Amino acid sequence: MPKSLKKSGSAQISRYFPTLSSSKASNSQHGMKQKPKEHQLSGGKQKLHPDSSEEFGVPSKRAKLSAPEDLHHEPAPHQRSEDSGVRGTGGLCFSTMEKLKGFNLTAEPSVRHRDTQSDSRRTAGPCSKISDQGSSIRPPGDVPDQHTNKNRLQQAEEGNEDDWEEREKREEEAPAKQLFLSKFAKTERTGGGKAVNLSPQSDVSAPSRRSKSIYTPLEQQVMQLKEKHKDALLAVECGYKYRFFGEDAAIAAKELNIVCHLDHNFMTCSIPTHRLFVHVRRLVSHGHKVGVVKQTETSAIKASGANRNALFTRQLSALYTKSTLVGEDVNPVCKLQDVEEGVCGDVVLDPPDSFLLCISESWNKLKKELTIGLVAVQPSTGDVLLDCFPDGESRSELEARVLKISPVEILVPSDLSEQTHRLLQSISNASSQADDRVRVERRDGAQFEFTSAMNTVTDFYCHTQEKGARSLSSVVSLESPVICCLGPLIQYLQEFNLERVLSSESSFLHLSCKSEGMMLSAATLRNLEVLNNQTDGGMKGSLLWVLDHTCTPFGKRLMRKWVSHPLTNPQSITERQDAVQEILESDSLAINSTRSLLSHLPDLERGICSIYHKKSSTQQFYLISSCLSRLGRELEALLPAINSQIRSALLRGFLLDTPELLAPAHNFLKVLSESAAKSGNKTELFSDLSGFPVLQERREQIQTVLNEIQHHRKEIRLTLKAPTLDYTAVSGQEFLIEVKNSLSSTVPPNWIKISSTKAVSRYHSPFLVERYKKLLQLREQLLLDCQREWINFLDQFGEHYHTMKRAISHLATMDCLFSLAEVAKQGDYCRPDVHENLRQIIIRDGRHPAIDLLMGEHNQYVPNHTELQGDGRRTMIITGPNMGGKSSYIRQVALICVMAQIGSYIPASEAYLGILDGIFTRMGASDNIYKGRSTFMEELSETSEIISRATDRSLVILDELGRGTSTHDGIAIAYATLEHFIRVVKALTLFVTHYPPLCELERVYPEHVSNYHMAFLLNEPDIATDADDGEVQPEFVTFLYRLTAGAAGRSYGLNVARLADIPDPVLHTAAHKAQELENTVNAKRKHKKLFSDLWSILDKSSLTEWQQSNS
Repeated sequence: MPKSLKKSGSAQISRYFPTLSSSKASNSQHGMKQKPKEHQLSGGKQKLHPDSSEEFGVPSKRAKLSAPEDLHHEPAPHQRSEDSGVRGTGGLCFSTMEKLKGFNLTAEPSVRHRDTQSDSRRTAGPCSKISDQGSSIRPPGDVPDQHTNKNRLQQAEEGNEDDWEEREKREEEAPAKQLFLSKFAKTERTGGGKAVNLSPQSDVSAPSRRSKSIYTPLEQQVMQLKEKHKDALLAVECGYKYRFFGEDAAIAAKELNIVCHLDHNFMTCSIPTHRLFVHVRRLVSHGHKVGVVKQTETSAIKASGANRNALFTRQLSALYTKSTLVGEDVNPVCKLQDVEEGVCGDVVLDPPDSFLLCISESWNKLKKELTIGLVAVQPSTGDVLLDCFPDGESRSELEARVLKISPVEILVPSDLSEQTHRLLQSISNASSQADDRVRVERRDGAQFEFTSAMNTVTDFYCHTQEKGARSLSSVVSLESPVICCLGPLIQYLQEFNLERVLSSESSFLHLSCKSEGMMLSAATLRNLEVLNNQTDGGMKGSLLWVLDHTCTPFGKRLMRKWVSHPLTNPQSITERQDAVQEILESDSLAINSTRSLLSHLPDLERGICSIYHKKSSTQQFYLISSCLSRLGRELEALLPAINSQIRSALLRGFLLDTPELLAPAHNFLKVLSESAAKSGNKTELFSDLSGFPVLQERREQIQTVLNEIQHHRKEIRLTLKAPTLDYTAVSGQEFLIEVKNSLSSTVPPNWIKISSTKAVSRYHSPFLVERYKKLLQLREQLLLDCQREWINFLDQFGEHYHTMKRAISHLATMDCLFSLAEVAKQGDYCRPDVHENLRQIIIRDGRHPAIDLLMGEHNQYVPNHTELQGDGRRTMIITGPNMGGKSSYIRQVALICVMAQIGSYIPASEAYLGILDGIFTRMGASDNIYKGRSTFMEELSETSEIISRATDRSLVILDELGRGTSTHDGIAIAYATLEHFIRVVKALTLFVTHYPPLCELERVYPEHVSNYHMAFLLNEPDIATDADDGEVQPEFVTFLYRLTAGAAGRSYGLNVARLADIPDPVLHTAAHKAQELENTVNAKRKHKKLFSDLWSILDKSSLTEWQQSNS
């Protein structure tokens, strides 16, 4: 008998999964009494889980489940000890396994197990190791690893076994040799979230005679797939369900709240096939990349092939992330009313935009300037945005573009700069909900190098032959940083088969062009709450919330673009205003019919893009094409009314152009069978097979076999002497010959019994067996042929993609115009008068659009006037008490200007506005931890950017500049900055401050500066003193929210302290201290004035007069 085993090295950590560490068996000792193999603590062999291998083409068998806590290998039968307290394969009960999860194992712990059939305790000493990797699927710990023991297994199979002493010698010669464990393993999690791997050491004391793999064929197949797609959660199709394995199963079970259990060597969990789209969307919404692996063979065809006894072949059919949710697996057809009624309530719906953003950086050594390239693509709609721009340390330009695009996924190089990384990290962590966070994908930095990217771009556009494709010459003429983004983006989308969206020239749009839109910085978008509110990041309370009354998904996306990119072309603004005015005032049939047509439409833009990618289901295709066809027919019927009733050039152009663009949808719809399309039956999908000769031939072959089977029925009737006998079908088995058991003697002996009951038996004749097998093969071949023809059919529809997209763009514009008309219907909204050549903002009775709507009719918002003239008084210094409405007022002025340049009506009685090239704001007080900036540093950085970018046609808003430092420094910085805008920049400026010295600029620049304050009422007397105890009571202020000319003397901060429920003792102390400081300042001012007057005295009479007045 061998000696006790010596301890060997720990298991090596897998490259991409945390794996089991080697544990050491110390209980197998020489001379022990052997234990029968049948004696198991866990009750012997256990029945396999229903997800057994027999449904995958593998013979059914019974197997023991290996628990993650198995501490040593099962010894050979002649070496087992009856006293061994360590359970064998699957020996640990579930409760024990759960308890072990909480332990952090040290280098060589002794883990004790209680034997349920013995009072004595046994101790095993595994050597465990804690893995720091992210995910794992581990091999069973009670089986030797294939890699390290390969030679040993071969020797055992050949019968050339070494004796025990030689084996121990070999172990001593290579103590450092480690087991390379597969990525698939059973993992237990500790409280800290790291994987604790408990892997037993291979028991070298028993000669191995097994040549069979330790993994089932399905497990080997999954391991091969996982090797190719290490960063994805794989959902593997296994019969009627999709299964996750190993660490993928642990993650999926946690995110989906489903059960994860042990099956053979892996942890596993499963989801039904018809709920795949629900669970894939949930996993993707939490930031995971999900791969769907499908069976590529059918049972009947496989049964007739050479590999009929092998496992079903499986391949990765689709990958999904937040930005690439395009395909049959994730696009269920839910009607809009079903979603509204909650029928599809568990489906994670698409966000309004799902852009994939790719960013590259290049440093110009000569100019010492950083240039950022940017390409954003929305695979679900086909939109592509390009941009290239210089940026500074703060990455403010990049931040503004990211906020406007609002991507759900960002592609960056691995060597991204620290400043950009911090910015993206802050944006990604901005949402409190995990499913709202931006997914960041890091790629090899070599892909972003210009040479590599140019090779990828050249290769892609040289092989793109479709109509309307972007030419190579137009692509290579793009800026180098843009090409450095385009190359990696093409490679990334090719993994998802979505690269086709980049081939269209019409889809490419430049994001920032000063001649096309107003400049809104990232700070402006945040401070003015243009797209989201600053309270919870939601849309309610934002300008977008006020303006968005669209009724289609593609209309909502376009409205977001309009709000974040106001126009600067006066002609375009006027066209939108004319269209909105006509919708408001006209009762024409054409306008009312068009509005009703737009209601309850599916997402046509995403639908046609899914068809363009050839990833559409029959249900989705029929829904989209039928909607497009119906819209085309009904708009065509309205053409006479459109020509005679509509005056707006914008409306007329869209409504007259759309029917012709939608015409191709009619022909595609005619070919389809409605019932088959809605049920997803592709074999009956095409009602007219004249254009599908392959399907026609296959149908004829199937009909021939069916005729032969029907003809064979005559022979069966003669054989059984039953002239009325007919075939029956039971449980999916067709063409069964049903015979009463009392007449079973008449059945020929070569017939095969399929099933039976107490009364009857059902048979197939040899001819039926052969023909039915052929029929099943032909039917499955027909399915494959139909799938190929379906893809070709989608490809033909894709040739009309660009014209269809133009038509849907027209419909989206109509939806946005109807939305602006709904806004204009609200009370006291007016059409602003916008002039290109005037530098002015004149607003009468202006109101904040969001606050006015939130307050409603009962709490009427107090309107205010605004008058800024570029050549006259272009700067307003606004003072007044805290909480008096200063910030709301300056925001309302900016938002009204944005609304006017969108083409919307505004909340005012009248307005005369010039075209602004940008709005720049510095408001609020907050630090930026991710960028390593203090509050004051953040404040001055934003101010610096405004100074460098504002022009005389800009609106600049500065709210309480200089408050983040000492009083003297703050006043100095605020004074100098404001004077710079007055003298140098000459921009229209609104400056809110609590520093009284700044109001003196009105005297310095009386033609350009005017002082205003928010009116209020102060209680009398101003400061009340209690005669008994001498306590000073803080003043009480009533806010009037009315802008009034002149500067306010004080800010009355103690009133806000009272409103904030500061304790009375603190308030009294503060009031006393405020009065004391104010008295000191007043005394100094008085003494200064006295000294000044005294210094100006020149004669004796004046001196006498001064003495009398100050005595």
